[in-house]
Amino acid sequence: VQLQASGGGLVQAGGSLRLSCVASGRTFVAYNMAWFRQAPGKEREFVAAISWRDSSTYYADSVKGRFTIGRDNAKNTVYLQMHSLKPEDTAVYYCAGKYYSNPYYYTPPSSYDQWGQGTLVTVSS
Repeated sequence: VQLQASGGGLVQAGGSLRLSCVASGRTFVAYNMAWFRQAPGKEREFVAAISWRDSSTYYADSVKGRFTIGRDNAKNTVYLQMHSLKPEDTAVYYCAGKYYSNPYYYTPPSSYDQWGQGTLVTVSS
């Protein structure tokens, strides 16, 4: 499957954005999906994930309560709804996927073998 992320942009602190990641291919329903982000000079970090099996969701502590991950299997799309954005949320956001992984270790980037191209989110103070 190939992934195409979109929805990034410039927003003021306290604002909202919704990222989308569209997957090609017919096996999307069996993919564990996640969002990662990478700020300049920093390592790529886990943001949120959603499992294929039962759509269980997982979040980094830094975004819990502000971000929501969801998926629409009919549209081959995973979303990241972001509210109450902070300047420290500024980063390139990547969607990632892994087919039918069980058990599912959702935080390491190495758990995913499909990556989108990234979309830049800039939060101004």
